[in-house]
Amino acid sequence: MDYFAHPTAVIDENCTIGKGTRIWHFSHIMSHSTIGENCNIGQNVVVSPGVILGNNIKVQNNVSVYTGVICEDDVFLGPSMVFTNVFNPRSAVSRKEEYRKTIVRKGASIGANATIVCGYEIGEYAFIGAGAVITKPVPAYALMVGNPAKQTGWMSKNGHKLNFNNEGIAFCPETNEKYILKDKMVTAAL
Repeated sequence: MDYFAHPTAVIDENCTIGKGTRIWHFSHIMSHSTIGENCNIGQNVVVSPGVILGNNIKVQNNVSVYTGVICEDDVFLGPSMVFTNVFNPRSAVSRKEEYRKTIVRKGASIGANATIVCGYEIGEYAFIGAGAVITKPVPAYALMVGNPAKQTGWMSKNGHKLNFNNEGIAFCPETNEKYILKDKMVTAAL
C-alpha cells in the first residue's frame, strides 16, 4: 500500500488510490473511484463511485464528492463545500440516470461552504469564494462570489487578485507572472 489511510477510514474494493495520498478519520472511499498521487483527503469525506480526483488534490473536512465529479490536478476543495449531481432531486423519485457531470479544471480552488450545482465546468485556476453558489460555467482564472455567484474579478495561478491595466495586462504580485485579458478571457503569458 503506497498511501496512508487512518484506521477509521473505509476503503472499498475496486478503487484506485495513488502513491503518497493520505486519507484521514472517518472518510469513505467508495468502489470504482480514482484518487491520484499526493492527495490529502480530510476527515469525514466521501468519494463516491466513478469520481476521478487528479494528483495533489486537497479535500478538506466534511466534503462529499458525488458521482459525476471530475477534479483535475492541484484542485482545492474547502471545508464543507458541496457538490450536487442531480439538478432537481426528489426523495421519492430515483434520478440516478440523470447524474450530471461537473468538471473542476487544474488548479481551481473552491472555498468553504460553497455549493457547486451539477453540470458545469469550473475553469482552470478559478477561485470560488467561501459560501458562493455556482449556477453556471466558470471561466478560467475567474473570481466568483455570492449567491448566486457573480464574477468580481480575476485570479492568478497563485491565488492573487489581478489588476489589469488599460492594455489588458496584469502581473501576479507574488510571482510577477504576466496575464492577458482579451475578449473576456484571461490567459497566462508564455
